[in-house]
Amino acid sequence: MRKESTGGGGGIAAASPPPALLCFDLKPFLAALTVVTLLTAAWQLRPYYQYHSILASSPFPACPDPPASSSPPRLLAIDGKASKSNASSSSSPLPKQDERRAAPDPNRREFRAVGSAAALFVQMGAYRGGPYTFAVVGLASKPTHVYGKPWFRCEWVPNNASQPTRAGKAYHMLPDWGYGRVYTVVVVNCTFSSFAPNADNAGGKLLLNAYYGPSPARYERIVALEEAPGAYDSAAFAQHRYDYLYCGSSLFGELSAARVREWMAYHARFFGPRSHFVFHDAGGVTSPAVRAALEPWVRAGRATLQDVRAQAEYDGWYHNQFLVVNDCLHRYRHAAKWTFFFDVDEYIFIPGGRTLESVMAELEPYTQFTIEQNPMSSRLCARDPGDPKADYSNQWGFEKLVFRNSITGVRRDRKYAIQAKNAYATGVHMSENVIGNTTHKTEHLIRYYHYHNTINVLGEVCREFVPVPPKGGVTWSEKTPWYYDDSMKRVANAVREFERNTIGNVRV
Repeated sequence: MRKESTGGGGGIAAASPPPALLCFDLKPFLAALTVVTLLTAAWQLRPYYQYHSILASSPFPACPDPPASSSPPRLLAIDGKASKSNASSSSSPLPKQDERRAAPDPNRREFRAVGSAAALFVQMGAYRGGPYTFAVVGLASKPTHVYGKPWFRCEWVPNNASQPTRAGKAYHMLPDWGYGRVYTVVVVNCTFSSFAPNADNAGGKLLLNAYYGPSPARYERIVALEEAPGAYDSAAFAQHRYDYLYCGSSLFGELSAARVREWMAYHARFFGPRSHFVFHDAGGVTSPAVRAALEPWVRAGRATLQDVRAQAEYDGWYHNQFLVVNDCLHRYRHAAKWTFFFDVDEYIFIPGGRTLESVMAELEPYTQFTIEQNPMSSRLCARDPGDPKADYSNQWGFEKLVFRNSITGVRRDRKYAIQAKNAYATGVHMSENVIGNTTHKTEHLIRYYHYHNTINVLGEVCREFVPVPPKGGVTWSEKTPWYYDDSMKRVANAVREFERNTIGNVRV
């Protein structure tokens, strides 16, 4: 305060008021400015995807997306992982105002991919084929292999860090004869010609690179096989555990336990004690009765049951039969001298009273031989004229179905056997990827009786009884002439006795 005089007298004058309005407005203003500054800084530090989502939910209009010409559309990652382009876009500055206002080009079209049509490669198995070779068996996208140029590369990575990674030569085959649907079967042969993988038995990994096309930039890296230290056994390739191995196709649908039982007992006796049977359950061995027919043979070590029901996820030809037989070929490639491929409604038979051993010795110079079919009626049975009320329910199916199609000169499907050590891949009716010769002139040596569709008849297989025709005569049914052929009927009692002595009494 300062003193001032009023008039002539010396008095104290009243103090002037302070600038109250200026002090009152300054403090809130500074506080508001601080809060806005902090919020602005926090806003700038938010990740891009949060910023974008807030804009999307804001009641205020957001800025328009940049035009299509400024950046490509984001791809959808199938495996849920962000692509590199997405990761880099988060740090990219927003487009300038004049770019955001530019109208998109109506003639520039976008293609948005959603999901996947087929996998590049679906591995089922990988097996060592010898000291220098491996086989990788699986499925692959059929359009990719038919219209594209995919390829493979093999590498061996030893556990011993002092040894280098070696590359092998990869050769792939499509052995399903073009029957594949969405998926085709692929067998990749990996050969290390100048290097023996795991020669020191320290273990290692077989890596398979599957390329999408000619460019080496896009590929998938697969650990196809791992060998533990001490797992390599060179003796496994020099001797056979069995003389004969059966590789069965996919078992599917509702199967007759009685027919499965008869088939197994017959062929266990036919091939002898040094034989083994591999079945592939694609949904056909789900019933307790069918399992009861096979389990005694599994327990006895005569059969193996592979669960391949997961194959239904991949649309291949006929329950992926080509896939499972190729897997079986390479899985047991050195287990037996001969591997047979046929179905559970087909019975191998040696005509003329010869033994299987003598026939196979004659066929040994060949890598592969095919077997001619004897088509049998699946509904006609013979009735004894002397006992028209006889009960045939206790007889086995191949014992009752005794009428053979007599039409000649017709091409019918054949089945086959192969020396698996000389095969790179195989098929359902024969292999086209073998080393050595194939013969088809085997009618006088070996045949098979085909009881078509009887494996799915759950009740009585005899749908029509007819008398036995005179010797040399035929029976006409469904516009087809049928010969009476009781070759299989004559061995039925011996098969029943063999089953009883081998696994005991069986009830299905």
